[in-house]
Amino acid sequence: MATTSTTGSTLLQPLSNAVQLPIDQVNFVVCQLFALLAAVWFRIYLRSSKTSSFIRHVVATLLGLYLALFCFGWYALHFLVQSGISYCIMIIIGVENMHNPMMIITQKITSLAYEIHDGMFRKDEELTSAQRGLAVRRMPSLLEYLSYNCNFMGILAGPLCSYRDYITFIEGRAHPRTPPGTAGKEDLPGDRAEPSPNVAVIQKLFVCGLSLFFHLTISKTLPVEYNIDEHFQATASWPTKVVYLYISLLAARPKYYFAWTLADAINNAAGFGFRGYDENGTARWDLISNLRIQQIEMSTSFKMFLDNWNIQTALWLKRVCYERASLSPTIQTFVLSAIWHGVYPGYYLTFLTGVVMTLAARAMRNNFRHYFLEPPQLKLLYDILTWVVTQVAISYTVVPFVLLSVKPSFMFYSSWYYCLHIAGILVLLLLPVKKTQRGKTTHENVPLSRSEKCDERGNSLGQNSFSTTNNVCNQNQEIASRHSSLKQ
Repeated sequence: MATTSTTGSTLLQPLSNAVQLPIDQVNFVVCQLFALLAAVWFRIYLRSSKTSSFIRHVVATLLGLYLALFCFGWYALHFLVQSGISYCIMIIIGVENMHNPMMIITQKITSLAYEIHDGMFRKDEELTSAQRGLAVRRMPSLLEYLSYNCNFMGILAGPLCSYRDYITFIEGRAHPRTPPGTAGKEDLPGDRAEPSPNVAVIQKLFVCGLSLFFHLTISKTLPVEYNIDEHFQATASWPTKVVYLYISLLAARPKYYFAWTLADAINNAAGFGFRGYDENGTARWDLISNLRIQQIEMSTSFKMFLDNWNIQTALWLKRVCYERASLSPTIQTFVLSAIWHGVYPGYYLTFLTGVVMTLAARAMRNNFRHYFLEPPQLKLLYDILTWVVTQVAISYTVVPFVLLSVKPSFMFYSSWYYCLHIAGILVLLLLPVKKTQRGKTTHENVPLSRSEKCDERGNSLGQNSFSTTNNVCNQNQEIASRHSSLKQ
């Protein structure tokens, strides 16, 4: 029996028992699948061209609140009350400082707070171009605010989106009037091309299916907890420990791939997430994508991994903390990330370790990478070596995040003799560190090709939505606007 206590509905308890999964997880998956179907209906029958924004706001909000009530029961009422209180506070105090204990709504409230503050309480010349592109120039209505926070596409798993992007979608201004190759044609009222998200949704659902399969089969056979098993620690050789550490953390990732990719597919199915067309005229549906799996698994630097993992949260941390911090922005950003995740000590151990790893990786990259760019064979060797080091360092860093508690986390680190902590500290002490200033970067600037242009927010307009082009565009845009990126 998979009976567990829940504040949400127990209607699906028989299904929970049949699949041997906790009722909370079953409720979440079923509600997300319902949201996917609702998204298709929303896009077809409540199309912005024939339905008012008011109706779209109301339906999106009511469906979202129903899903929250089904999953969380009475806690959903707390969710709604917190949203209402936060809205009143924003009006009263001018949104100087906003915080909320729930993870997704925390991101949305703080993001909107700063976007309103930038748009209504700061001068344009004080803003970066990215901040100007996101700034909100008028106070949202209560309905708009609730719809942004509680819409059915993102209430359970996000991802975070900017308020302006969401309102543009609801009001039907998200699609360009003409696809590529028709720039010379005159835009006529109502003559806007609305691309179909069907291909993107099907591709993402295929990824979801694979991720769920791996999670339900392989992941359970490779528990992270086995890294601190006494017999394993006493008998396993060091190569075995390293390999199992990497494999066990690799096996822990599919559940995140499943949840975030499904959330992205739901938004796309509703017609939200369209970024534009690439140079071949193919629609891109990665505006609010939260991860790039290929780049994650092939990361050759700590920064590359973080740039492609939980993308929207990284952007949120950059926008509300890193860009606005006057002292030690990297440390402040990691601390905020730990606080946002919750109260488990493992979160704090992971993110404090992450500070050391990030700074050490930056120092190593700045001091040595340029020696290995030529010839190609040497660059390949460098890439292989840095891939191995990065994957082991990432796995080492996030073990406490999975174990959660202090004792097992320290058991793991002590079994490894804190070797990567010591190595990271020695790197910072021995290697010269190029201090970054706002507006300068220690990493090389990669020139953009003609097919890798950026819009005014630094979003890539290139053809490959699952490449690191977006990161390059963000870096170059922020350099031009006197801000360095989060993990440089």
